[in-house]
Amino acid sequence: MLERTAPGQARLSGRLNMDSCGPLAAPLAKLAGEAPLRLDLSGIAGADSAALALLLGARRAADAAGHALSLENWPSGLSALLDLYSLAELLSAPAAEAE
Repeated sequence: MLERTAPGQARLSGRLNMDSCGPLAAPLAKLAGEAPLRLDLSGIAGADSAALALLLGARRAADAAGHALSLENWPSGLSALLDLYSLAELLSAPAAEAE
């Protein structure tokens, strides 16, 4: 589930897998493309590689718009996938240096 928690802030929660990530892709990319976004990942109960694809899509949208995307509070399971696929540098770096 994607929830906007405050202006410029949102939270992902629940299980992020092939079934749940598809419907989240467009709304998350839209949020990331509209303005700088701090995305809280602490509510993610489980994830597979589709979750990383979802976050990469948000990163691309933020980069294309010149906005920062901050991914915070990585759950351990998602962090393990991040390391497994060697995506830590790409997904942990801010999309834009200054706003």
